[in-house]
Amino acid sequence: MGEKKKVLIYAKTYPLPSSKYNELVCTGGILENGDFIRLYPIDYRYRPYWQWYKKYQWVEIEIEKQVGDPRPESFRPVQGTPIVPVGEHLKDWESRKKIVLSKSIDIMCNLRTAQKANVWIKSLGIIKPKQILDVKVEPDSEKWKQKWEMLFLQQELFGPKRKPLEKIPFKFKYHFLCEHPDCRGHKMMIEDWEVGQLYLNLKLSGDDQDTRVKKVREKLLDISNMKKRDVHFFVGTVSSHPTSWVIVGVFYPPKEVIATNRNIDLFDC
Repeated sequence: MGEKKKVLIYAKTYPLPSSKYNELVCTGGILENGDFIRLYPIDYRYRPYWQWYKKYQWVEIEIEKQVGDPRPESFRPVQGTPIVPVGEHLKDWESRKKIVLSKSIDIMCNLRTAQKANVWIKSLGIIKPKQILDVKVEPDSEKWKQKWEMLFLQQELFGPKRKPLEKIPFKFKYHFLCEHPDCRGHKMMIEDWEVGQLYLNLKLSGDDQDTRVKKVREKLLDISNMKKRDVHFFVGTVSSHPTSWVIVGVFYPPKEVIATNRNIDLFDC
């Protein structure tokens, strides 16, 4: 039996193929008491449109502990139950900050040190970088793993029609210093869906590959411009490599906030 919870969504990772769920989307959220929660698997694009939630929107969801995942923040929607957007979409940074920054900010070096002592102690958090050094771009495979490519082929021939899911052929990483006095730097991959979607939108607009990569990198540098923005990273560990941390989202309110009802996200997923 699951338990109903109210969750503020702050990030969705780029979808991964799945034979059981069509595709998997890992979603990061904050509970009403300020605790972080990880929700997966969610077949986001295959749910009815009225269940499509936005970032910084409250949803009501029936959840249960994720079986086989000892990370304390990992839960799953109870099978067959809806994800119901409730209340208003938080469109201004002041409203978002009251919730997102309601608890203590972690330091990346401390998270890694604590995890060496107890790998399951914490697997989600928010950190404040001391300095953004660069955005690194690394080539990645243009195709999904062979088992997933075979799955696409089988379903194309014999199964229900799947929605296109394009592989992003690059990895984008932030290189930064955290606030630990002895920090030697971190290079962490960005798994935010919005990064992949931006790349695909640029492709649809006709930009060549080099231009796409350049524009994505420029956008990531812009939203993490610490002279203009109070930059934080939402971070989490990877289920298959529980000691590896990635960035699942960027929180980037302007340093001088003017409340507005306008949607101020720079990405559009």
